[in-house]
Amino acid sequence: MGRIFFIDFDGTITDVDTCFVMVKAFAADGWEEIDRLWQEKELSTKECAERTFKLFNAKPADLELLLNTIEIDPYFKEFVKLAKACGDKIVVLSDGYDFNIRTIFRRYEIDLPFYSNKLSYDGDFHIQCLYSDESCGNCGTCKTSLISKLKDDCDITIYIGDGYSDFCPAKHTDIVFAKNTLLEHCLKNEIKATPYRNFGDIINEMKL
Repeated sequence: MGRIFFIDFDGTITDVDTCFVMVKAFAADGWEEIDRLWQEKELSTKECAERTFKLFNAKPADLELLLNTIEIDPYFKEFVKLAKACGDKIVVLSDGYDFNIRTIFRRYEIDLPFYSNKLSYDGDFHIQCLYSDESCGNCGTCKTSLISKLKDDCDITIYIGDGYSDFCPAKHTDIVFAKNTLLEHCLKNEIKATPYRNFGDIINEMKL
């Protein structure tokens, strides 16, 4: 019984996409074409990341310094506090990297379960897609499969997101809050979604 919130990380909890920021900061020329192929689903998340990492000039310490400059939604911590007080469950689903999430959550003292791709470093960065779906293969983290497994006996599933990896899960939850690319996709494909600017809007809409 109850409600469960499934929440995207990059550009939803954070005010910018941490993956995009790290690519702009550390990748040599050529990453734009790789990113275009990913957006058009000609490359999977894993293929896109591995090709992009070959253009990188950075170490984990450099990435951590960069991530420590990134802010989160000003209402997110209040949202978490109020949702938990209501007995709601919260799970973060990301097609980004565990290193990024842990670094930012640690700085903001946020303790939430999350599922994402694993970032490793052995002189070069690599990606492990621990939650992919072989039947599809587009995303490194199949959010739709995870929603099906994690929703338990919750009556209401709520999805909050903003980007490409949120297209599929938005079709498989009861309530959707969308902005940016996800909102455009929902409007174009007649997927019912509530526009939002920040988590303050969600607090008000859900009467937390």
